[in-house]
Amino acid sequence: LSEYEELAGEYEGLDTQRADLERSVDTIRRTIARLNRVSRERFRETFERVDGYFREMYPRLVGGGKAQLKLTNEDDLLDTGVEVYVQPPGKRLQTLTLLSGGETAMVAIALIFSLFRVKPSPFCLLDEVDAPLDEANGARFNLMLSEMASLSQFIVITHNKKTMEAVETLYGVTMPRPGVSRLVTVKLD
Repeated sequence: LSEYEELAGEYEGLDTQRADLERSVDTIRRTIARLNRVSRERFRETFERVDGYFREMYPRLVGGGKAQLKLTNEDDLLDTGVEVYVQPPGKRLQTLTLLSGGETAMVAIALIFSLFRVKPSPFCLLDEVDAPLDEANGARFNLMLSEMASLSQFIVITHNKKTMEAVETLYGVTMPRPGVSRLVTVKLD
C-alpha cells in the first residue's frame, strides 16, 4: 500500500508536468502560427510597396524601360525567393546576368532606393556604385541621390567628378608630401 501511494504521488506529479508541457506546446504552436501569419502579411505588404517603388524608380534612373519584382513561390511567402525582371530602354526583357555592368548597377541602385523609400535607414554607404555608369545615367543617379537625401544620409565613395559636384560636403585624402596624408573637408553651398 505504501508503494502504491508513493507511485501514485509520482504519477500525479508527472501527470501535472505532462499537462503543463502540453499547454506550453499548444501556446508555442499558437504563437508560431500567429507570428507566421503576421510575417506573411508584413512581407506581402512590404514586397508590394518595394515593387511599386522599383517599377517607378528604375525607368526614372535609366530614362525609360520597365522593371518589376516577382516572388518565386507565391503559395509559401515564408520560403519564397524574389526575382528581378528588367527591360532597359530599347531592349528586350532580360535576366540580370545578361545586362552590362552599368545596367546591373542601375538595377541595384533602383532596388536599394526602393527599399529606402519603404524603410529608410539613418544612413547608407555607397561605394563606387556610379563607377560603371555613363554620363547620362550618372546624371540621373545624382538627381535621384539628391532626392533620396531627404530620407537618409548617403555617404558616397566615388571618383566621379559629377557625383562630387552633386553632394553637400566632400571628404578627401591628399598627400602634399610623399608618405604624408592629410584629410581635407570641403563644404559646398
